[in-house]
Amino acid sequence: MSPRTPGADLPDHPDFLWRTPEPKRSYDVVIVGGGGHGLATAHYLAKNHGITNVAVLEKGWLAGGNMARNTTIIRSNYLWDESAGIYEHALKLWEGLGEELDYPILFSQRGVLNLAHSLQDVRDSVRRVEANRLNGVDAEWLDADGVKEVCPIVNISPDVRYPVLGATYQPRAGIAKHDYVAWGLARSADAAGIDIIQNCEVTGLDVVGNRVVGVQTNLGPIAAGKVALCSAGHTSVLAAMAGIELPVQSHPLQALVSELLEPVHPTVVMSNAVHVYVSQAHKGELVMGAGIDSYNSYTQRGAFHIIEEQMSAALELFPVFARAHVLRTWGGIVDVSPDASPIIGLSPVDNLYLNCGWGTGGFKATPGVGWVYAHTIAHDTPHALNAPFSLDRFTTGALVDEHGAAAVAH
Repeated sequence: MSPRTPGADLPDHPDFLWRTPEPKRSYDVVIVGGGGHGLATAHYLAKNHGITNVAVLEKGWLAGGNMARNTTIIRSNYLWDESAGIYEHALKLWEGLGEELDYPILFSQRGVLNLAHSLQDVRDSVRRVEANRLNGVDAEWLDADGVKEVCPIVNISPDVRYPVLGATYQPRAGIAKHDYVAWGLARSADAAGIDIIQNCEVTGLDVVGNRVVGVQTNLGPIAAGKVALCSAGHTSVLAAMAGIELPVQSHPLQALVSELLEPVHPTVVMSNAVHVYVSQAHKGELVMGAGIDSYNSYTQRGAFHIIEEQMSAALELFPVFARAHVLRTWGGIVDVSPDASPIIGLSPVDNLYLNCGWGTGGFKATPGVGWVYAHTIAHDTPHALNAPFSLDRFTTGALVDEHGAAAVAH
């Protein structure tokens, strides 16, 4: 179907937003993965570089993987300069993305609190605030009373397992509607002439010499001048088709939503110590995320005990939630690198590009990584913001270790 014209009334079903084309036999660029990162890369290939002979291949339905299975938190208050640089670039793009796409992504800058529960948490948090400020990222330290002022429903009693001693606070952080983000990006890419092909699974990579020349799919072979992998937890499987062993492991990550409630939770609250993070979505449901399951898996569900621990922690921090009912749970597949930072850039195979290892931080980076990944593909060299996240850092030792600042890379 033809895309709607910008500014027209939005349809009830996303299929009206882009065409359903048959794949051509060749493209200048093939992007493998039709989630947020793949769609953002396509959008910026067209917008910033004028490259439109592009196909986005999605093995299922558009944005039906991790893009539909996250908790939509957006922030940029990471510790290290390299991380703060790319996430702050993304946040600045988020602030204008709805207008850029002419589509309502419901970006709500309600702020994020990262709680501290021990003296070491406090030291680490204050350090991160100072590092953020040096990088031009809005951040401040709040004591327990300050936390209560920002989010009145947080329990700051000292008589709990993990008393709240304070928190970092980033006012510009927030949430967005993940489906709307994907649909807006897809509409923009489609309008530029990019083919978005759903139900098209890549089953092999064609490599001649040391150069990728195309992909094998369930819809037939597709030749490509360049191939960009963008499939989150499955990127390591795809890279192995070209003989590349990536240093990432895939784990299930669980989340849940409650029944619809009246507005009660005004911000986003995260706690690494008890591994729960909570916001209230636009419709009213509470959205809660947990830590990753420790085992490796490609399933989109996880172990019950993780949910049980998550709920226990949430009720300790938010006693007001005690009578809320769980509506549904789900899992995503997160790919975690040794330093909890992404891999974005060139691969050992010519014209094959990598974007993976985001852990649980992928959604918040969506427009930023699309911008720099498109630059990398167009120029065959990394953008300054993703240059530190090259694959070779695991041999040079130039790691960007966000484990201490971000737990499982939230």
